[in-house]
Amino acid sequence: MLEILKKEVCDIAKRAQRDGLCKHKSGNFSARDKETGYVVITPTSVDRELLTPRDMVVMDLDANVIENLSGLRPTSESLMHLMIYKTREDVLAVAHTHSVFATSFAVLKKPIPAIVYEVAGMGLTKGRVPVAPYGRPGTPALAESVVDAVKEADAFLLAMHGAVAVDKDIYEAFLKAAYVEELAELYHRTLTANGGKEPDSFPQEELQQWEYPKEIKFANK
Repeated sequence: MLEILKKEVCDIAKRAQRDGLCKHKSGNFSARDKETGYVVITPTSVDRELLTPRDMVVMDLDANVIENLSGLRPTSESLMHLMIYKTREDVLAVAHTHSVFATSFAVLKKPIPAIVYEVAGMGLTKGRVPVAPYGRPGTPALAESVVDAVKEADAFLLAMHGAVAVDKDIYEAFLKAAYVEELAELYHRTLTANGGKEPDSFPQEELQQWEYPKEIKFANK
């Protein structure tokens, strides 16, 4: 069932560990099948390098396990993933990471401002990567905590916990999660170089002005 989606989620989970976004069995990833509505999600407490597509778990949006061929349980943070899908029907993939710089700001409960223009593609609506309030991992409280944050942006921090990014496929969600970490590191280094003083950042109105240059012309059009 959903073999292609299983492979895609498994591959991204492995890459996230290799790239340092998740360590020590942390973080979790999922993708939702548009036709069935089922969610393919990583299992709990398994080293990413040992994962195979067969280990991926299939669930419905009511948290019923539909298929777990390896007998593994889905991540304990499944409720958060399911809540995101129920909150935003356009989202088809979720990447939850514990990357160092992003998690540092999550511990501080400090939003990351739009200090570079590249965040224009992050689905921000208030010129920042917001912070969802604290919810204990694995609980309905954590799931409820992300509702406002995922309505505000495609990437956000979980207070005292980590980072989340969403998109229409798992690869793009992973790229956003990776960029959140890069942005967090840039912000940290900028604050350090600036003696703790906040750097300038782009207002949301400026971020919304981006468009592909109309001056570029294609011969076949």
